[in-house]
Amino acid sequence: MRILIAEDVRVLADSIAGGLRAEALAVDVVHDGGAALERLSVHDYDVLVLDRGLPVVHGDQVCRTLADSGASVRILMLTAAADLRSRVAGLNLGADDYLGKPFSFAELLARVHALGRRSRPAAPPLLERAGLRLDPAHREVYRDDRQISLARKEFALLAELLRADGAVVSAEDLLEKVWDEHTDPFTTIVRVTMMKLRRKLGDPPVIETVSGVGYRIP
Repeated sequence: MRILIAEDVRVLADSIAGGLRAEALAVDVVHDGGAALERLSVHDYDVLVLDRGLPVVHGDQVCRTLADSGASVRILMLTAAADLRSRVAGLNLGADDYLGKPFSFAELLARVHALGRRSRPAAPPLLERAGLRLDPAHREVYRDDRQISLARKEFALLAELLRADGAVVSAEDLLEKVWDEHTDPFTTIVRVTMMKLRRKLGDPPVIETVSGVGYRIP
């Protein structure tokens, strides 16, 4: 899942981003509404965490623009005004969910995950294929009932391959979904992480490389 945080309070934005990255999510951060719309025009995000009081382009206008364009990104609006009228106004603008400040990170994380599930075709609670079983909620992976400990990016990479349900996933798509925009597009990080993941999954190999196309779990 790839997330954009649009929050002008930099300490808060960095805190949210750090917490979400610790959950193996790819996160980008901007600090004004104009930058948010620019990023959203370039990248396919699953969830936008949107502060309502953004400078340059107000959060309300960002939300309205996305709703009018039919964008598929799910919007979690953040605001210091959490009264009923403000919540209703935010939802009427096109937000999918609304969270008042201050908030607990655990609640924000749960709401982000809930919106992420709605941004793409519904996935089963467990992802299973070729003897692998991945539990996204508990961050657990098993192969033939043997539990495997994976690093955050290894876990996210495997989840994307399992969600593809046997289809080939390109290295570019994996880079887009698992890493954030600060990752060098010419990096070998996908190949290196894939190598580590394969080693941990053990033999016989379960991830197939389709030359010149990408990877799949057949």
